[in-house]
Amino acid sequence: MGKFRDLIYIFISFTLLTVSYASAAQSSEKISRDEYIQIYKDIAINEMALYGIPASITLAQGILESGHGNSALTREANNHFGIKCHTGWKGKKYHMDDDAENECFRVYDDAAQSFRDHSLFLKNRLRYQFLFDFKKDDYKAWAKGLKKAGYATNPRYPQLLIKIIEDHQLYRFDSMKPNEKPIYVTNDSEDEKAFVPQDRKKYKFVENAANGRKVFENNGVKFIYAKKDDNFLKIAVDFNIYAYQVYKNNDLDKDDQLVEGQMVYLERKKRKGSSKYHKVAKNESMHAISQKYGIRLKQLYRKNRMPEGSQAVPGEQLYLQKRRPK
Repeated sequence: MGKFRDLIYIFISFTLLTVSYASAAQSSEKISRDEYIQIYKDIAINEMALYGIPASITLAQGILESGHGNSALTREANNHFGIKCHTGWKGKKYHMDDDAENECFRVYDDAAQSFRDHSLFLKNRLRYQFLFDFKKDDYKAWAKGLKKAGYATNPRYPQLLIKIIEDHQLYRFDSMKPNEKPIYVTNDSEDEKAFVPQDRKKYKFVENAANGRKVFENNGVKFIYAKKDDNFLKIAVDFNIYAYQVYKNNDLDKDDQLVEGQMVYLERKKRKGSSKYHKVAKNESMHAISQKYGIRLKQLYRKNRMPEGSQAVPGEQLYLQKRRPK
């Protein structure tokens, strides 16, 4: 009996350990530099308009300091610029080893707050005032000036910033105005009409989020309805997640544009739908069906033995929980 109990203990321990590693792996998905630029370029342009710091410099610093959004400090503290607590900081704190052991870094509620504090950090400190005498499009002078002012200890800091700016042509943002171009390209397909649900009452209301947005639930997955002028970045900032998570959760591409009233999932959809079957209506896309029932688009295709990218025939019965018989 004792050996049997020990075996059960070992099995439970192994299972918990496996789940722990799986959870860690799932939360460690990284974003690329190009994705980081796409997500945060409009915040940088807006900060440039308000405070005069070149958007190219802000983005390059964010990329370098945060490992383009993948560092522990960025993921856990929303700190994109490595700004330390310093005297007078009254917000939350995050400790880690940097130039010295157990150094104190600022914690922000979201990325936008981090970008704003970066602007104020440079604008309000005397040692950075000479930077604002440089032209807004002179990113090389700004990069060298930041090193001279003591922003970073790395002797190659200016060269690193300049290389990032030139490799990704970030200087093109220095001549832009806020909202000069839409963040995402418009998609005018007929399928967009199917995104808008006809009956909101059938979905369970969950909560009023702190940002004033109403959160609903479908198939056990939380979602919101897109507002006018919403985009992936705005929703990501509102709910403290990454923009890529928003479009991936909804089986969309990063260049898709949201439509007012569209269901936008905040979590990953399920492998099975909320109903057993669905009869396809005229002009109803597979994507619209996957949104309606909270099922991943790839799983919807798989369960019905259909090639990805194909569309169902009106009147056809789709399987949402079990796989269609051969």
